[in-house]
Amino acid sequence: MSRRRQIYEGKAKILYEGPEPGTLIQYFKDDATAFNAQKKGTISGKGVLNNRISEHVFTLLSHIGVPTHFIRRLNMREQLIRQVEIIPIEVVVRNVAAGSLSKRLGIEEGTQLPRTIIEYYYKDDALGDPMVADEHIACFGWASQEEMHDIADLAIRVNDFMCGLFAAVGIRLIDFKLEFGRIWDNDYARVILADEISPDGCRLWDMESNEKLDKDRFRQDLGGEVEAYQEVARRLGLLPEGGDTAVLDLDSHRKRRGK
Repeated sequence: MSRRRQIYEGKAKILYEGPEPGTLIQYFKDDATAFNAQKKGTISGKGVLNNRISEHVFTLLSHIGVPTHFIRRLNMREQLIRQVEIIPIEVVVRNVAAGSLSKRLGIEEGTQLPRTIIEYYYKDDALGDPMVADEHIACFGWASQEEMHDIADLAIRVNDFMCGLFAAVGIRLIDFKLEFGRIWDNDYARVILADEISPDGCRLWDMESNEKLDKDRFRQDLGGEVEAYQEVARRLGLLPEGGDTAVLDLDSHRKRRGK
């Protein structure tokens, strides 16, 4: 068996050369990082769960006309994706105050925002992914004005769909991160959704209890990360009900931790 050529390794995924020109294989790791990789750890099985959840969400988004890099899932940890030129901007869509927004503006976490906010961050770990404005993006040529219009339109469409998707299974979509890339057709480039959508990049709270079902459990040392990710997958119909599959039972989790 020939050794695959690694193209890139990030904090949560590895990209390998794909079987055909213009394709890549995206491998999901169990590594967990927070605060721009200042905190590192492992969430056992996270890669498998994120692969399934992201496949599910991307497939549904394609059904409503959102173009994505996803082609198909290959196995438990890998997807076949289109190779794109990543736009170096992280797009954060916020519906509810949490995380850095609450810290910056002194707004209590869990406060419903009067309207959805879209924020942009320059992708650079060494700089701490600083927040930028449209003017920065235009000035430094990271994306054209037309591309930014497309990105904003797609972000709102994804948000509208995902709010409904998660609300239907009793989950409140607080905020989430998106990344986009360009695919080229001769001299013409178009923007498509890339990266992943999973509890790694979304804040997901149980609608009744406000318990966190996302990577904030790792960031804030709450524990129960595996159970939280499994609970999201279970509610989306990606894990069987009952059986030996653990779900998020925080009362039991607290007893195990002696709290």
